Amino acid sequence: MLRRSLGRTGLTVSVPGLGCMGMSEFYGPADEAASRDALAGALDLGYDFLDTADTYGLGHNETLLGRFLAGRRDRVVVATKFGIVRRADSAERRIDNTAAYIASACDASLRRLGLDTIDLYYCHRRNPETPLAETVGAMARLVEQGKVRALGLSEVSPETLRAAHAIHPIAAVQSEYSLWSRGPEDGMLETCRELGVTFVAYSPLGRGFLTGAIDPDRLAAGDFRTGNPRFQGEALAQNRRLLTGLGGIAERRGATPAQVALAWLISRAPDVVPIPGARRRARLAENAAAVDLVLTPGEIAELDALFSPGAVAGARYAEGGTAGIEVL
Repeated sequence: MLRRSLGRTGLTVSVPGLGCMGMSEFYGPADEAASRDALAGALDLGYDFLDTADTYGLGHNETLLGRFLAGRRDRVVVATKFGIVRRADSAERRIDNTAAYIASACDASLRRLGLDTIDLYYCHRRNPETPLAETVGAMARLVEQGKVRALGLSEVSPETLRAAHAIHPIAAVQSEYSLWSRGPEDGMLETCRELGVTFVAYSPLGRGFLTGAIDPDRLAAGDFRTGNPRFQGEALAQNRRLLTGLGGIAERRGATPAQVALAWLISRAPDVVPIPGARRRARLAENAAAVDLVLTPGEIAELDALFSPGAVAGARYAEGGTAGIEVL
């Protein structure tokens, strides 16, 4: 398993890491037994960077990880997040970055995870109504108290990263990044490199679309993707045409489309860490093997052209899903 540094913390993490969100919601019903089997398989394969958040499954995802991590704490680097506040009886959500909320959210996450210290604690979404100094200051106090080892930000602009990093060192920025979501190339990757910040890429397989293995027309009711603009109508038809080129490269290399997509992402910079989600051991092994696929400069150029930002149709979130995202 390839390893990359986590900011300037002295920690290293596996490449890829594992996004655990789908084990609790958004992509179908939760299956705790299957999730525990997948997590065990991930550790067997060398994954040690596990990503969760307090909002995933309204705490279920952290609780699931907490049960699994009993007796395994020293084998993993755990990242979780605060800031998106939801209720079980409502589809509404709000963003809370206040100092009081951060302190209580961290304590709740520690309880659910069964940990004394969170390795990487992200501000999941930014609320501009709360001064950045208040948010980062509250996060820094958690480090001083020993509750958190390193700080991260999610879906922020390069300007916010610079301002936050001047208050307290930021170890990682997490944003959506893949062949079909190229926004971080517009300044964020360069800023991370300059500041020594690791870039963590979530949804590196385009919410499963880039695997070529899902049929968007047959998604289960309640699947997050049924309401995603990129999976609907003309946008879906246009995006499906992009898969043909990706599949052609994969066939030439004796790889899967997912492995090509991850290999492309890993090649972008030495500080990029993708965290694809997976709920089956076979998919975990497939994703891990992507680190052994070295694309040629010609193949990278072909993929860059095929998935140029203008070639992908549809917004990456439906209206209402962009709250707290600073760069769309």
